Amino acid sequence: MASANLPIQLTDWTRSWQEAFQQRPPTILIADHHQINRRLLRSILRSEPYHIFEAANHLDAFAILEREKVDLLVLDLMMPDIGAPEFCRRLKADRRTRLIPILVITSVQGVENEIAGIESGADEFLSKPLHPAVVRTRIAAMLRQKAAIDSLEEAEGILFALARAIEQRDTSTGLHCERLALVSVTIGRALELDHSQLVALYRGGFLHDIGKVSVPDAILKKPGPLTETEWEIMRAHTLCGEEICRPLKTLAPVLPIIRHHHERWDGSGYPDGLRGNQIPLLARILQIADIFDALTSERPYKPALSREEALRIIQDEARRGWRDPSLVALFCRLCDGQLPLPAEQYLDRDPDAVRASLENMRLALLR
Repeated sequence: MASANLPIQLTDWTRSWQEAFQQRPPTILIADHHQINRRLLRSILRSEPYHIFEAANHLDAFAILEREKVDLLVLDLMMPDIGAPEFCRRLKADRRTRLIPILVITSVQGVENEIAGIESGADEFLSKPLHPAVVRTRIAAMLRQKAAIDSLEEAEGILFALARAIEQRDTSTGLHCERLALVSVTIGRALELDHSQLVALYRGGFLHDIGKVSVPDAILKKPGPLTETEWEIMRAHTLCGEEICRPLKTLAPVLPIIRHHHERWDGSGYPDGLRGNQIPLLARILQIADIFDALTSERPYKPALSREEALRIIQDEARRGWRDPSLVALFCRLCDGQLPLPAEQYLDRDPDAVRASLENMRLALLR
């Protein structure tokens, strides 16, 4: 298949992204209300090519974190106003900053302070007086770990970019992934799923069809019926997509969505012929969103159907045993405005409305 060398290509892309990161001098934020302490740390680190910012209080530190990509925070334990433990808690509670490693420096002796700092999210502790070689070695080790974490996030970003590129191969499916993410998460909220499941649905909306990179354009864009051989190639996209995303542990919750979103309630789907509750719930949710969007979108082989026509077809497929009947009933109530959710903005097909809704949802999930 065309995807035979894809994992190698993705590895190469990830390596290039990591090399680009390594060429950028790491950025360190020193937060300490005593200027002499900040100058001492600058002097200790002057032999390294670090980009260093300074903050005398937590407000200045948060302002720098808001506008700069910081790789490491060096924090004084006795920082005024809120103190280091509370500062750490706020950073670790925000998805945008929770992966920044924190080195706390203290002149206050006592294991209870170290315990409090670590419980609040600090990664390392150093006690004064500082030994320059120890400080440089500890910071270098923490920055290496941060670089490894960033490379994983960048690899995940590459996969999302690839998924968008696959979608753009077919101009008739524009914003398909965005709408699936929106509708799937809306259904998940109606079911009161937890945050991790909502994030998986959001990511699944973008990555569910990433395996179609293995499907030639002649098959993907074919206006007429597919042959049996062509269907075999098309059906293999679920397995290919799972293999592409499997190396990233952060995407583990999304793998069942990618593999099983074409299973059927009666066991007649693919690739594993699962039936009923054997099909993962998140895959069943995304499947309904996927079918609805496919029915209401214009494709080379069919015109776009109205919302009412699409719902009738989905209900008929539930009666035939193809779809989870309880989820179909819930989705119909959602579309009819019978549930207290802003369904219209998620189902609106206007591109600007879809993008605005998607951004609002992304920010909500980040929080």
